[in-house]
Amino acid sequence: MVKTVEKIDERAQYLLKLLVKKYIKEGLPVGSRTLAKEFEVDLSSATIRNIMADLEDMGLVRSPHTSAGRVPTVLGYRLFVDSLLQVKPLKSSEIQTIRTQLAQAQQSNEQELLTQTSSLLSEITHLASVVMLPRRLCNTLRHVEFLPLSDKRVLVILVVNDHEVQNKVIQTSHQYSASELEQTANYLNNAFIGKDLNAVRSQILTEMQETRETMDKLMQAVIEMTTQVFPAETDSKRDYVMSGQTNLMDIVDLSDIEKLRHLFSAFNQKHDILQLFDQVIDGQGMQIFIGDESGYKVLGDCSVVTSPYVVNGETIGVLGVIGPTRMAYERIIPVVDLTAKLLGSALNH
Repeated sequence: MVKTVEKIDERAQYLLKLLVKKYIKEGLPVGSRTLAKEFEVDLSSATIRNIMADLEDMGLVRSPHTSAGRVPTVLGYRLFVDSLLQVKPLKSSEIQTIRTQLAQAQQSNEQELLTQTSSLLSEITHLASVVMLPRRLCNTLRHVEFLPLSDKRVLVILVVNDHEVQNKVIQTSHQYSASELEQTANYLNNAFIGKDLNAVRSQILTEMQETRETMDKLMQAVIEMTTQVFPAETDSKRDYVMSGQTNLMDIVDLSDIEKLRHLFSAFNQKHDILQLFDQVIDGQGMQIFIGDESGYKVLGDCSVVTSPYVVNGETIGVLGVIGPTRMAYERIIPVVDLTAKLLGSALNH
């Protein structure tokens, strides 16, 4: 459980903030004497030691090995990021660089825009960057027809959105008559016109699964057609563009070869990263996962700073950077936030 600021007095907050910033900058345990001397804190060394001991008891800092100094824990980083961090505004030159490069990439095609965005993000942050491919926008059912073919095949004519027509041939469990297929199409058209294709599948399968044994022939046909014609959410193409993985190899905190191997394997398999990014799409605004907060062991030594990008008022994807928990959050957060906004704007056009 993350400690709230209200439970920590101002002196403790201030010292924790100094410690985290010092540790992020240098990567070495921070001692009480260092805090007293370097930051000219108007507190005695004994008082600082007591406060550090309290912070350690609260799980916000820890003492690695036998060192006299302390380093922030995941809880300490979380409190720092949520309550103590002062985000640095980006320089106008940095903003202009991002705008210009995305504007240039926008002139080619969507894939190039996403690739360029990922490359740009890794160049600016010196970390690994991920740009999730846009989720397919809502496909709304307008009309569906089924025509019988030979050998238990059915021609499906599907009209989605305003006038997009999709034709496909499906293989069915038995030979349906023209009348049976017409009844099935009428049922779907009457009940689901105007609904998202994924929602059609989900609703039908949910409502009818429990009564499968008592279904009449029409309902059995509806289920078979629905399963084959309307896409499952997980069938949608889900992928991402990634850049700067090798940047992580130069970071001392992530230099363990075995951990890097598992991390790069996760990047290649993509499942865990996509699952994590799905949480951001379903959430609100920027999200930062520190260490084991992600729920994935392979990211236990990493922080992931993410932001959704929006097109026509709909969140369709996520971008972010992956680096060590000891990253410069005050700089990374505004870079990710601005890049997501500009990518959404570019895709809008």
